[in-house]
Amino acid sequence: MSHQLLTIEVTRLDGGHIRLRLSGELDYDTAPELVTAVAELPGEGHQQLTIDLTGVSLCDSSGLSALLMAHRAAGSVRLTGVSAQVQQMLDRTGLAELLAVQSAADGDNLRAIG
Repeated sequence: MSHQLLTIEVTRLDGGHIRLRLSGELDYDTAPELVTAVAELPGEGHQQLTIDLTGVSLCDSSGLSALLMAHRAAGSVRLTGVSAQVQQMLDRTGLAELLAVQSAADGDNLRAIG
């Protein structure tokens, strides 16, 4: 079985908003890449950060931990493109109460959880 790497595309938007578009697997091997990418973002936290998970094919507990670390570093995180599998993990772990989540099926309707 081949391991799919994680790609992170950083887009700076108006008003200090930053979007990270992830593609691949967010797991034990690749989660540190997300933590590093968030740590290297300009500013001192409390910026508007969106993490687009539309292209993520797998997310394990290490991936969830990286999302939590991103939330702590940035001050707040909005997740978009969340698959049913990731939503279920967020709900079971209580992380859905911390993060603004938009599922892949929701389209443009942001849903604040918690």
